[in-house]
Amino acid sequence: MQWRHWGCVAMLCLGLGMASTSASAAGPALAPDMVQALESLQQRMQDNASESAIDDAKAAAERLQGGNRADRWARALFLQLAATGEAHRGREAAAADLFYQARRIDGVGSDSRRRWLNQEARLRLRAGLTAQGAELLGEWIERHGGDRDSLWLMVQAQATLEQWSQAAQWVDRARRAGGMEADRRRLAASVYQHAERYDAALALLNDQLQSNSDDPQAWRRAAALAQRMQQPGLAAALWEAGWRRGALAGEDDLERLIRLHLAGGTPARAAEHLETAFEKGTLPRDREHRRLLAEAWTSARAHHKALSAWRALAEETQAAEDWRQLGELAYGWGEWSTAIEALHQAREQGADPARTWLLEGVSQLASSDEEAAREAFEAARDAGASQAESWLASLGEGDVGKAPDVDALPDEATPQVLSDTQ
Repeated sequence: MQWRHWGCVAMLCLGLGMASTSASAAGPALAPDMVQALESLQQRMQDNASESAIDDAKAAAERLQGGNRADRWARALFLQLAATGEAHRGREAAAADLFYQARRIDGVGSDSRRRWLNQEARLRLRAGLTAQGAELLGEWIERHGGDRDSLWLMVQAQATLEQWSQAAQWVDRARRAGGMEADRRRLAASVYQHAERYDAALALLNDQLQSNSDDPQAWRRAAALAQRMQQPGLAAALWEAGWRRGALAGEDDLERLIRLHLAGGTPARAAEHLETAFEKGTLPRDREHRRLLAEAWTSARAHHKALSAWRALAEETQAAEDWRQLGELAYGWGEWSTAIEALHQAREQGADPARTWLLEGVSQLASSDEEAAREAFEAARDAGASQAESWLASLGEGDVGKAPDVDALPDEATPQVLSDTQ
């Protein structure tokens, strides 16, 4: 994660730190010439934080090392000025090291130590030293109590470290502090999701959807979270709502909507969206989408629409698999004439002759054409279908009820064979 969002907070704290270098700052009284040197250097820092000003602050701090109480206090203030200059020059790690030195000087007051600990923590975070920064910031919050900005900064730090459980606990604490803008709401939802606190994450996203229903990313995140929660129906419903509101739009979002409906147990809605898209020209009526339409109507068990869709696809592709799928669906649903035609076409295109002849024989028998059934069973027998002989025997005995069951159909989307055809 980037720390740009927290830059203004850090620099505000640094600005407050500079102001505290006045002679009235908490600490022992300083000699007039020392006060004048500090104020002069502070003015130089405020003007441009030049390298020479930073070097002069460091040199002054070095000269005061090991002095009396007033000297130690002045040394701390010079280190603070040097740290502020380093921060303004974009050298956050160096600035943090200087604040560390300043707050550890013997005799520095508690208020200054608290302020410099806070500044060091934020600078280490901005420098990418996240683990160190988070530890220091946590120490500061526990000792002195944190405001909302500090609490959310801890959330972001723990998230950057992928310490999701701890991050979620900091989110809980930050939310109790009150107030949560859109960016922080998104961060909180992401943290809850990674911490597998899915209900809390979805509740936050739902709140965001209510307040900003035009944000497409909010709808996408909510749907993705529902999928992570293994609630595909909810994911489809959320995407559908976003689509209806106009927040989600375009071919990619429509494709996702269709597939979510298929996964979410509402295949009829997927098929309806596909047909509407074909009519409007939103999606191409190509083989991929035609097959998707056929599969959707099949999953919805809309017999007429499914068979019609598979027929349209098979007539276009002339593929053995598409004709076979049409034939087996029609067989399973008792549409005997369609089954006979499609199984014949499938066989012509290279489908398994043993199985197609066997199913065609059953379909012919169900259509009361015993002679055609016999011919089909004989062809199935010649092609190697093990059950063909039993069917032929049942025809010879005039007792079709003794015929064997046909093997279970291989496609899970295909209905089971009707019992009255066996």
